[in-house]
Amino acid sequence: MRVAIYGGSFNPPHVGHAMVASWIQWTNRADVVWLLPTFRHAFDKALAPWELRVRMAQALADTVGGGCRVEPVEAELPVPSYTVRTLEVLAARHPEHELALVVGADVLQQLPQWREIDRLLARFPLIEVGRQGWPALPDTPSFPDVSSTDVRARIASGVPYRHLVPVAVAAIVDAAGLYRR
Repeated sequence: MRVAIYGGSFNPPHVGHAMVASWIQWTNRADVVWLLPTFRHAFDKALAPWELRVRMAQALADTVGGGCRVEPVEAELPVPSYTVRTLEVLAARHPEHELALVVGADVLQQLPQWREIDRLLARFPLIEVGRQGWPALPDTPSFPDVSSTDVRARIASGVPYRHLVPVAVAAIVDAAGLYRR
C-alpha cells in the first residue's frame, strides 16, 4: 500500500489540512494518508498539549475518511525527532508499505536545511502540494492559505474561526478552552 505521511504540528488542524489529505487520496497520489503530529517542535514553538493535538488530528482524519488516520509515533522517539528518523522508524515497522512524504510549497525551500535531507530524499519520494502565496508547483492545485497560526490568533481575539476548522476539531478546541488568552 502507498502511504502518504503528512506531518505537522496540527495546532490546530484546519480545512487546508483536510483538503490536502482528501486531494492526495482522490487523485491517487497515495492509497491512504497518515497524519503525523509533531511531538515537540524542532524550533521549540509553543504547542497545545500532545494528547489534544492527537485528538484533533484524529477528528480531522475521521472527517476526511478513506483510510486517513493518525500515526502518533513521534511520542516514542528521542527529542528532537527529525523527519528522516521518523520515516525510517515507520518504514521499519511497516515494511509492507511504500512511504512518501507530503511537503507543501511553503516548506520546499527549507528542505536543504533539514537533517540528512539527502538520505531522506533517496529513500522517500515527495508528494509536493501547492499553497496560495507561494510559487506554483506543477501538477498540483494551490490550496488556500489557511494556517494554524491564523486560526489560533482568531480564537485568541474572539474572531470567528469555525469556518477554518472541521466541526469536530472546533468541538475539541472549545471544550478544552484552547488558544484563548
